[in-house]
Amino acid sequence: MPPTVTDQIELLEQAGLSVPELYDELTDGATRSLRLEELLYAAAERVPGLVPTPAEMEAERARPLAEKHGIELAQGLLLARILALPREGRHLIGAMLRPTAEALERIEEFRATGHVDLGPVRVTRRGSAGILELSNPRHLNAEDCATLGPTECGVDLILLDPAIEVGVMRGAVVDHPRYAGERVFGSGINLTHLYHGQVDFLFYMTRDLGYVNKLYRGIWEPDVGAVQYSGGALQDTVEKLWIAAVERFAIGGGCQLLHVMDHVIATRGSRLYLPARKEGIIPGASNLRLPRFVGDRAARQAILSGREWTAGEPDAALLCDEVVEAGAMDSALAQRIDALTSSGLINAAANRRALRIGQEPIDLFREYMATFASEQASCHLSPALVRNLEQHWNAHRRTL
Repeated sequence: MPPTVTDQIELLEQAGLSVPELYDELTDGATRSLRLEELLYAAAERVPGLVPTPAEMEAERARPLAEKHGIELAQGLLLARILALPREGRHLIGAMLRPTAEALERIEEFRATGHVDLGPVRVTRRGSAGILELSNPRHLNAEDCATLGPTECGVDLILLDPAIEVGVMRGAVVDHPRYAGERVFGSGINLTHLYHGQVDFLFYMTRDLGYVNKLYRGIWEPDVGAVQYSGGALQDTVEKLWIAAVERFAIGGGCQLLHVMDHVIATRGSRLYLPARKEGIIPGASNLRLPRFVGDRAARQAILSGREWTAGEPDAALLCDEVVEAGAMDSALAQRIDALTSSGLINAAANRRALRIGQEPIDLFREYMATFASEQASCHLSPALVRNLEQHWNAHRRTL
């Protein structure tokens, strides 16, 4: 049987702990930063049965989605309870905003050469801009567990390099027969991998608390001490402006990224949409952010009924700042980077923070992610998700 909150309460009581006490014990009184996976595996060791162990998760990954045992639900339930606590939830969000270990290992190489190849992600410094290219050509630059770590590392490198003033996210050239030789911004989560059980529940949490939140809020550099808050905002983060270069389409997670970008350039005719209804999962933080761009009614239409936007049409202007013709993206990017950097960026971070404090203070995000943790875990393990993938994606006919 899948775990319940009651089960977790009983296990914690048997160990003589509450959720705040468990978090304090694992993080040395909230003085040590643990990423999600580290935190959950430490909890599994401290309170056996509370959440799955590494060995249990390894066995679960070998099962297709329809045959999973549902043990990941415990991770969602515990994370929801931690994030619901102001002190502990803020600390966990802060821990996920630290640079990854790989980024700290590669930063000197990147600063010296201006280029790092991370496999499915390439990062290049061009003048004062850092270009992050997602390259998963077989799957139309979809995101999965293989792309997640390199993408976060790439974001970290751009934010850590003082020679870079503006970050750019762009999809690499793909080899799909329909779009061969063309760039594609992103097709969202890799549904084939999801159906075959190769996408963990923690993918969703790590993505939105990790690199997506870093795009939106910045990072804490290694020498910065404890996370500080003032007036509902994070203090002492390092952040930069970000540009999205959307070509062909931004589907699902690709569309979610537009909500945290400072400037969006799209080629005319690019499709922008969230196929959450056909998938049966929650589209990241779009439920929180999309209404700010398009209004509540249009956001509901997109998330609940599959409404799409097409770059170049009037209503898509709410999601795109510029629309260019096919083949004009490189020159448009160069012009936008020059426009953003020619007068200096001394006020950029301050203005971003000022915008965020009125739109999405940290506790609003924390409370949203608490709900997201438990609800997305249930969606991820629902038979309806398997049925939707078979009906709308023909997932049962696709191979890894």
